[in-house]
Amino acid sequence: MSIKKQYLKTKPVCKVTFRISEKIGNSAGTAHVVGEFNNWDIFSTPMKKLKSGAFTTTLNLEKGREYQFRYLLDDNNWENDANADKFVPTPFGDSKNSVIAL
Repeated sequence: MSIKKQYLKTKPVCKVTFRISEKIGNSAGTAHVVGEFNNWDIFSTPMKKLKSGAFTTTLNLEKGREYQFRYLLDDNNWENDANADKFVPTPFGDSKNSVIAL
């Protein structure tokens, strides 16, 4: 899993590319990135499956903020991004959310 940040000089946003590796993606049919940036809507941000088996999507997110997020594979398996900037406990107390700081 990986996160790539590209700050835009002309806009107050950062292009963030979320990627799920082939190793994890090959076993999944679908993947979504779900988080504060889409009100935790599990269907609003589908990721594209690449020929390699990896999944990817790019979002424009507002700079100067932090966003909690997780990946949802096959509509029922939650995964964190090991390359997140930090991790915080979920409101449910049984796991953690990934956090990206921009």
